[in-house]
Amino acid sequence: MPWNKEDYPDSLKNFTAPVRNKAVEIANALLEDGYEEGRAIAIATAQAKEWGENHDKQIRKKNH
Repeated sequence: MPWNKEDYPDSLKNFTAPVRNKAVEIANALLEDGYEEGRAIAIATAQAKEWGENHDKQIRKKNH
């Protein structure tokens, strides 16, 4: 099931939009390559965090 900006795994809800969107993009590509959903989410989460750090992005939403 491909994800998008409005419909994404719960595990990504605390990430900022740029990092979450990158994770969704990566996860969808992994699904297309035949990865199992849970594995795709795990890999995409790790890669999106790394992408955010390399691009000086805030990774997680700030708590109020």
